[in-house]
Amino acid sequence: MDTLTISSRSYRLKDFSPLFKDMVKIRLANSSKLKIKRSRNRLNNSINKGITIYGVNTGFGKLSEIQIEKTDQELLQLNLIRSHATGIGKPLSIGICRTIMVLKLLTYAKGFSGIRLDLAEKIIQFLNKDVIPYIPEKGSVGASGDLAPLAHLGLALIGEGFSFYKGKKMKTITALDKAKIKAISLKAKEGISIINGTHVSSAIAISTLLNGENLIKTADIIGAVSVENSLSSRNVFHSDVHKLKEHKGQRDSAKNIYRILSGSKIVGSHKNCGKVQDPYSFRCIPHIHGACRDTYNSAKEIILNEINSVSDNPLVLSSGDVLSSGHFHGEHLAQSMDSLSISFAELGAVSERRTYYFMKGIPGIVSPFVTIKPGLESGYMMAHVTASALASENKTLAHPASIDSLPTSGGQEDLVSMAPWAGYKLINIQKNLTIILAIELLVASAVNSLGFSKVKPARATGTILELMGKICDFNAGDRILKTEIDLITDKITEKEILSKIQTILRLE
Repeated sequence: MDTLTISSRSYRLKDFSPLFKDMVKIRLANSSKLKIKRSRNRLNNSINKGITIYGVNTGFGKLSEIQIEKTDQELLQLNLIRSHATGIGKPLSIGICRTIMVLKLLTYAKGFSGIRLDLAEKIIQFLNKDVIPYIPEKGSVGASGDLAPLAHLGLALIGEGFSFYKGKKMKTITALDKAKIKAISLKAKEGISIINGTHVSSAIAISTLLNGENLIKTADIIGAVSVENSLSSRNVFHSDVHKLKEHKGQRDSAKNIYRILSGSKIVGSHKNCGKVQDPYSFRCIPHIHGACRDTYNSAKEIILNEINSVSDNPLVLSSGDVLSSGHFHGEHLAQSMDSLSISFAELGAVSERRTYYFMKGIPGIVSPFVTIKPGLESGYMMAHVTASALASENKTLAHPASIDSLPTSGGQEDLVSMAPWAGYKLINIQKNLTIILAIELLVASAVNSLGFSKVKPARATGTILELMGKICDFNAGDRILKTEIDLITDKITEKEILSKIQTILRLE
């Protein structure tokens, strides 16, 4: 089992990858334990002095001008969790929920939240006993924190609501009994500290970054298979051409495709064909895929900055002052995921165009719709239609969420980020893209099987084509294609396509 130590250091994307696969042993660094204790002491000093502190001895949002008696301050936190747990819809994945909990701990570990060490250790106990809160995906507008979903985390911590125990959904009280964990009683500020923060949006963003890295590289691989079997030119990917552009993503994509096609006899077979230019969807792969790469890297930097920041309100500063700000606002995440949505939708759009190109057939080599018996058979006609439907759906989903704000909380929260919705849309776009790429690979492999079976492909593409030959019956004519599309989709998701290429060459 992997171990992750929670401290105030900066974390990288790869640190979170194990959380999406299985349980991870979580421990809290001694230095962070000390910071948490000091922060709590500072908060207690302010409370004892009678200083007005938002969410500690006041109401919330539009009700913040109402003072709360000291005898009711713990009830205030309990009421907050219960009243704010209004999430609906399907549950977030266990991997995302684990990541939410870890991100919450990363904020606490920096020592500006004023919570007790008991609360941080309770979250760690949940993680280490595999008790994961059931968090519905819908209900957050991504400002004043991901309030509703994080309130469901709070419910679990106090023994209410539902949780997963060893992957099975049950009442939290039952899960705690099985795991031999006691629920926690919340003290001053702890309820608001649980629900204030961008941790749900950040966890979703991490999941899309981890998935996106695979999709970007796999798109280059599948694009190269299509270039080879469409009889398109390899020379357009030469480094002498692309060094004239300053975009790193473009250069990397061009380098990948040029190297993947090394040694291809199919590419060499049409060297003197007289064809001058190929369609943009082939010739401009580096420009299109490269733009997505650069957007991805820019968004990754912003998202990692958010992950390594304090996301809470109010904040207990080292000076002892307790100040309110807006560190719960998810605008950086929303705009970053909106940008990623546009980029991944575009990857799907250009993939669909390459599949469309094959529908015309290759004169003298492959019939229209890549059929064996044209007319009697429809070939891959409807597979392309499916790709078109998903590409079009992605274009709608790519509409930015961050520009669509509705004021909430009586106007106190008058411009919200919609970061969670930006993330959910991006997840769906990536799912659709995976299928679109699977269809492109299916069709390009069919073209190879029916048109170039006696010509040696590049070593790298040959490895992929060999895999496709094992799961697709290209000589069977018309058949149920959904099964093959699903199998290829799984191969992409499980990174098998990427892994096979990376055993031969290193991709940028």
